[in-house]
Amino acid sequence: MDDLPELAAVAIDCQDPWAVGRFWQRFLGGELRANGDEVVELHGATVRLDFCLVADPPDNRKNPVHLDLRVPADRRDAAIERALSLGATRALDLYDGDEWACLRDPAGNEFCLVWGAA
Repeated sequence: MDDLPELAAVAIDCQDPWAVGRFWQRFLGGELRANGDEVVELHGATVRLDFCLVADPPDNRKNPVHLDLRVPADRRDAAIERALSLGATRALDLYDGDEWACLRDPAGNEFCLVWGAA
């Protein structure tokens, strides 16, 4: 099915993206790249990992590790609606914006549908 999201990255929230990124780089190989001031990406390993700066340790309402699933920008609304029809819920308490949508699966695990984020 052409409209299925593809895994863009596994995102890991942390207080020191470079330190956590270096650990995973040494463990999995690949190349670390800065994506702005708050995200470090590991490319070339079995899956791309994004290490995202958070000011405080993640709290109990947000998973520090989640999937980022890429969808075409012109299909984002359809992808969101499909996820909702399958049992996902919107996670508007986490993010509601122009580059990605945060959702929760039926067990409460967060994931993001991304279309504008690098």
